[in-house]
Amino acid sequence: MFTSQSVAVFYDKLFSALDFELPHAATGRKGFPKEAMLCAFLVMKCEGFSQISDLADYLENNRLIAHYCGFDIMKPLPSYWTYDRFLRNLSNDQLKDLMAVQVKKLYELGVVDASFIGLDSTPICANTRQNNPKSFVKSKFSKENHPKSDPDCALGVHSASNQHDERRYEFYWGYKSHVLVDCISGLPLYELTTPANMMDSTVATKILSAANRVLSLQACSFLADKGYDARNIYNTVKDVYSGEAVIPLKKRGTKGGKNFAVGNPICEAGLAMHKDGKTTDNGRTRQKYCCPFRQSKTGGCPCSHKNWKNGKRNRGCTKYKTIPTDYRLSIDRSCLYFKRLYALRTECERYNSRFKATGQERLWVRNGKSAANLNTLAHISALAVACAAVMTTGIHSCRSRKALRRAA
Repeated sequence: MFTSQSVAVFYDKLFSALDFELPHAATGRKGFPKEAMLCAFLVMKCEGFSQISDLADYLENNRLIAHYCGFDIMKPLPSYWTYDRFLRNLSNDQLKDLMAVQVKKLYELGVVDASFIGLDSTPICANTRQNNPKSFVKSKFSKENHPKSDPDCALGVHSASNQHDERRYEFYWGYKSHVLVDCISGLPLYELTTPANMMDSTVATKILSAANRVLSLQACSFLADKGYDARNIYNTVKDVYSGEAVIPLKKRGTKGGKNFAVGNPICEAGLAMHKDGKTTDNGRTRQKYCCPFRQSKTGGCPCSHKNWKNGKRNRGCTKYKTIPTDYRLSIDRSCLYFKRLYALRTECERYNSRFKATGQERLWVRNGKSAANLNTLAHISALAVACAAVMTTGIHSCRSRKALRRAA
């Protein structure tokens, strides 16, 4: 009962901002209230605990917080296995419904908006020895050596450097948390947990469709990194939601060659290449360029290109340039408007940093359902803190739980 006054007031405001009721079984043992168990996990995410044992010790030493959660503090509190079983049996759809209620509430309060939204994913390591850098297991990141402790996880890869000139990657076994963030308030709008081998671009349209049912995405500006550079995403944002896509181009095995001011590419000999018709394949139209001495009877290639003496009539090098005929290639990514909009995407990185601070960078659970529930609970805790901060006078920041705790 000797809990700090500011901490007690913080959780009192936090749980007052939540309004939910989970369905209970009609028969069987009564057990602990589901709402109290859910509030306990919110305490776990707010305190940044990565283990249930830390949560159990915290509530045991702070009975007032346990009382605010909804437990009867005159009786024994839940054990480790009670928390673990509750998390494994809880439906993730119920948590997503609770998250949707929080998003709608913040929208009515004027905190979140869908004008500028950003989508990004963050890696989450599974609880397996293959992710331990000190482990001496052979072929740790081989697809044939799947972890036995977590059958739902998958092999993924993420960049180990933010430098553009460095190509460093790290492999891991685990999951991905895909989060759609409001780039103005820095709060999540929708989230989805997938195995680590799921590409970001394959789930983007699914996330946008689910988020649109919670909050209208009409006329939005969709911001994402080059991992989402896919034609179906551009067309979905433009045609379905009447918005604009702010996504940089991903170079797919192309080399940046030199061009003249008129647009003709320069060959290896430093000469301007000539147009040689157009070709259409795979839904794209490309302009073909050929060697200026291709049909010359007296001239020769100054650099002795390997295709010059090929025994054919059409000799010399050839190059192709894609003609922008779709929305993806018609975007001017060099203008100031595009650069300023894309700069808002850094809010996704800031939120991912706050998400990892809740203890979600490496999991302690060993199944996909519990991993998805923990991720959703971490996002719900961020939204609950924002609701409590907005409804409390004098709170200027709706992102930081530390600011709300200091103000309490």
